[in-house]
Amino acid sequence: MAEKLPTIPLELQPDQKDFSFDIDRALAGIVGLKAIVPDTAFTAATLGTERLGHGIVIRQSGLVLTMGYLVIEAETIWLRTIDGRVVQGQALAYDQETGFGLVQAMDSLDVPIVPFGDASGVAPGDRVLVAGSGGRDFALSAQIVARQEFAGYWEYLLDDALYTAPAHPFWGGSAVLDSNGALVAVASLQVEQGSGGRRGKSTLNMVVPIDILKPVLSDLVKYGRPNRPARPWLGLYATEVGERLVIAGVADEGPADKAGVETGDIVVAVADERPKTLADMWRRIWSLGPAGVEVSMLVERQNRVLAVAISSADRLLFTRAPVVH
Repeated sequence: MAEKLPTIPLELQPDQKDFSFDIDRALAGIVGLKAIVPDTAFTAATLGTERLGHGIVIRQSGLVLTMGYLVIEAETIWLRTIDGRVVQGQALAYDQETGFGLVQAMDSLDVPIVPFGDASGVAPGDRVLVAGSGGRDFALSAQIVARQEFAGYWEYLLDDALYTAPAHPFWGGSAVLDSNGALVAVASLQVEQGSGGRRGKSTLNMVVPIDILKPVLSDLVKYGRPNRPARPWLGLYATEVGERLVIAGVADEGPADKAGVETGDIVVAVADERPKTLADMWRRIWSLGPAGVEVSMLVERQNRVLAVAISSADRLLFTRAPVVH
């Protein structure tokens, strides 16, 4: 783990007088994370085979919270503490619905834990600290600028995502701490907001509220996934183009690929209903039943409307399961 990232500019780093907790102690509970994934893994082509990010120590046992895309199918994980010690970790869990992942440190990390906060009480305008591993040089004083729905192109939907600005440049798995030093969210993505007109575009972080982890945390630790029926997964990547929903890609050998869906297809209907947005489409698919349910779609291709029937699946059955379960 010799990678060295550029530091956050000094003027954007947190000032102790703006926060009621010991910043340096809190930041010590955030570790660097490096995951190595075999090139034969299902997610290797889309997420890469070497993934770098951050993790947040949430239990004295060495349980580390991060974003799942960093650790899904990882065969080797290394965790680096603020004092430079490197400890091996093991992928413990992944939750497709929330996007969270868990890693278990295989030796003592000997760092403070980061306590959970309450994301429901966070509002636009609130000051937060967005922190990667490495101390204040990698911590950013920011604000919550919005909380709203987020629909991802990869069959992912958050009803109530949080957005922070300015954006942390090394966001994956970074901790979002409230004014009391409690964990209220985990940074997942960098997104752009605005049209690029006179006001230009703003770069934000989309961060996942910690509250949606709490109901499934026990299951994730015990089983490696939530103990409930999986949502139907089609292996689609879709995007909104004007008022159209366009298939931007399909997962190789996934359900949609096997059913004949092609990149460039325009979604006309899902189970006899016309979705207007990505969120509409994902909700319609998930309303049909658990993984395994057949999903009927109409797609437009070269000015022809085609009917396709997709046998949905449990996405995690396509991936390498954590070996500790």
